[in-house]
Amino acid sequence: MAARAHVLVLLVLLALASAAAAGGGRHPHQHRHRHGGKSARLRLIPSAPGASLADRARDDRHRHAYIRSTLASRRRAAEVGASAFAMPLSSGAYTGTGQYFVRFRVGTPAQPFVLVADTGSDLTWVKCRGAAGSPPDAQPPAREFRPAASKSWAPIACSSDTCTSYVPFSLANCSTPASPCAYDYRYKDGSAARGVVGTDSATIALSGNGRAGVGADSSRRAKLQGVVLGCTASYDGQSFQSSDGVLSLGNSNISFASRAAARFGGRFSYCLVDHLAPRNATSYLTFGPGPEDAAAPSPASAPAAPEQTPLLLDRRMSPFYAVTVDTVYVAGEALDIPADVWDADRNGGAILDSGTSLTILATPAYRAVVAALTKQLAGLPRVSMDPFEYCYNWTAGAPEIPELEVHFAGSARLLPPAKSYVIDAAPGVKCIGVQEGAWPGVSVIGNILQQEHLWEFDLRDRWLRFKHTRCAQ
Repeated sequence: MAARAHVLVLLVLLALASAAAAGGGRHPHQHRHRHGGKSARLRLIPSAPGASLADRARDDRHRHAYIRSTLASRRRAAEVGASAFAMPLSSGAYTGTGQYFVRFRVGTPAQPFVLVADTGSDLTWVKCRGAAGSPPDAQPPAREFRPAASKSWAPIACSSDTCTSYVPFSLANCSTPASPCAYDYRYKDGSAARGVVGTDSATIALSGNGRAGVGADSSRRAKLQGVVLGCTASYDGQSFQSSDGVLSLGNSNISFASRAAARFGGRFSYCLVDHLAPRNATSYLTFGPGPEDAAAPSPASAPAAPEQTPLLLDRRMSPFYAVTVDTVYVAGEALDIPADVWDADRNGGAILDSGTSLTILATPAYRAVVAALTKQLAGLPRVSMDPFEYCYNWTAGAPEIPELEVHFAGSARLLPPAKSYVIDAAPGVKCIGVQEGAWPGVSVIGNILQQEHLWEFDLRDRWLRFKHTRCAQ
């Protein structure tokens, strides 16, 4: 009986195999492939048929480690891309400079530095030892970057496209294609930095809830790879005596702002504390969502929406951020300033610059603003004080300072506090805190006029947003 059953099963299997062969091996419910119904078959065989289970288990562990590492790196990358990060920002008044300083960590292992936050720079650099051309008898700075001690430092060749096309003030001498990319960076105030360029990683503190500073979690750190970094062997300039270098926030392919913003929502923001604030009064430079993107408050306590105006990312103005000024008002009266002064196409225009302290206005704008302000302050005794043209003895009285308003394209209005344009220059002395610039020429909105405002540079959608706020944390 059992033998007959086995024979019957064998006959059934042979019949099924014959039917499958007659049907081209195709299941009756399968659809014919659009290319003639043919299919390719590849035999799957074990790579090591005689491998033991122990060998297979070992191979599985190696593969699992690879999978885990790959997914972990992708998750970290996704986390970095979806978060924000913030860097403490403070006034450099305690050093006698008009700059704002930011704390920056670069290299592997990370080395800490204090850099000037500069929207007018396209090259980030730090004071450095061991760079080509370092003077052997130079006095070492208090903090110095040592590229040889960083596992992630990689020199950029002088023949590379980055060096020849994007590094500002790169030097033409290139003894061999692999020689380091050298620079002699010149600033408009006469200061300079000289060294070589490479790339390295920056260590950043993630802030998951997107609130500038408040959400920063020092325990959640990430590496921002491929930061273009100048290793400066020699430098000139007063502000560089008090800092370790410059953090580039300008509009440039190689600036830290452009690289970091590309990874964090396409935008960055900063809030400048009072320029005379003490060293411990800090705010934050933030990449990614800022305070305005925090959890929405109740309608009753909702803050006013920030002002916004188009951000002009014009190559002719690079690395600076330009905006269009429509009208300037003093004491509610529109000033008669030629439209050409604010027109970049006619050798005018206006930029925001965190690296410039005093606001500089092209001659026609300067004369109109100063005439309107001095008219209101005419009753006060004049005082001479460089570099200002109009200073007053404030102990003789405290008149009401006329309101200054700057209207930008798109109906955005900047109403700075009076201390931002009639500034404290000495005990009992106030000065009109603007300077005259050449005409034709660009006007510069300096960091004193920007103080106590949150400024967001939306590089992706090309908007500048701002609002008056308390910056100190």
